Amino acid sequence: MTIAATSAASLAIAMGIGRFAFTAVLPMMLHDGITDLERGSYLATANYLGYLAGAMLCMALPRNSTRQLTVIIRVSLIATAALTAGMAWPRVDLWGPLRFLSGVISAVAFVLTSDWCVRELASRGKAHLASLMYTGPGLGIALSGLAASGMVAAGWRASSAWLAFAALALLVVACIWPAYRRSSAGAGSAANLASISPQASNPAPPQTQQTQDPPRENPLEVAVFAVSYGIAGFGYIVTATFLPVIARDALPGSAWIDLFWPIFGLSVVIGCLLGTRIPPRVDHRAALIVSYLVQAVGVALTLVWQSVVGFIISSFLVGLPFTIITFLAVQEIRRLRPRHVARYFGLLTATYGIGQIAGPPLVGILVNRAGSASIGFAFALGVAASSLVCGALLYALMIQIWPIPKTAAT
Repeated sequence: MTIAATSAASLAIAMGIGRFAFTAVLPMMLHDGITDLERGSYLATANYLGYLAGAMLCMALPRNSTRQLTVIIRVSLIATAALTAGMAWPRVDLWGPLRFLSGVISAVAFVLTSDWCVRELASRGKAHLASLMYTGPGLGIALSGLAASGMVAAGWRASSAWLAFAALALLVVACIWPAYRRSSAGAGSAANLASISPQASNPAPPQTQQTQDPPRENPLEVAVFAVSYGIAGFGYIVTATFLPVIARDALPGSAWIDLFWPIFGLSVVIGCLLGTRIPPRVDHRAALIVSYLVQAVGVALTLVWQSVVGFIISSFLVGLPFTIITFLAVQEIRRLRPRHVARYFGLLTATYGIGQIAGPPLVGILVNRAGSASIGFAFALGVAASSLVCGALLYALMIQIWPIPKTAAT
């Protein structure tokens, strides 16, 4: 349990602070007049580009032993805190590179922490606990959102918020440092780590699934699946990047404005716990259809129900499938390409990253052309919700064209 909790805390730093603290701080930056929506969109894109680059970098990083993993993880967590603190520096021209590097580091921390957690738990015969670490991003988002809410109420400036988040990250690192040190001190050799099955080393939580290649490999099926998965990256990112800003524009003066982002984070945690309970016999593509449509409804609600209740339900529905979608996608890749899970999950990561990268610039363009933030956000949210519906339709088409053979479904 200590390993899972340590990993969850690491992912809370990597994702909740390294990536998504920006969402909570952006309204403060806009209020301070140190940025605008166009530059804010650029900074978000820089972070998502960095995350994509970091995910690709992980393929080349050494991780033959527990010692190598723990060293890189600890360095990446400290770097996350340092880069977060760097955003308090009034050098606007450096914010883009800082957000890019923060994306790179958060990806490294995410991937390698997942690898370390599953290896450690698998070596102890407790691989089923690995799913608990994926509550970390949601908890980090909720914590950063609640902290930002208090900072706004206290009249803090954005620079102070960045420093506070950096200090929070260091505090969490100090708490989990002994667990990584003990793991490194008792590290097994590369040969011992290699004895753990390849599936156990995969960052996704384990689930019963067929272990044979399908009768015929179809590159087109994998390509369509990758495109469908990439759509999810685009569909949620507008809300995940600009939710507090959208809420401020729609509900000026509401006391709930700064609570919608923490609600999003808590729903991510709930979704993570629910996702691992999906029965193995369920076609993952059908479950993905439901997940996409739930998220599409959540995105669209901010357009048609601009009230406190509407935003609460929207935040919950957008966050709920966040980790479920990734979990189901990995399980589907295990079905399609069980001998090359890591390689094809890299493809999924790339398409998802491209989808994320496309979202913030779209918002910047639409806001500029519309001449109004509310109209620009409305167009962007409409496109995002429509794209999720299109992704769900692609999965439905895949079910019709490439049904799962009965031998694979049993």
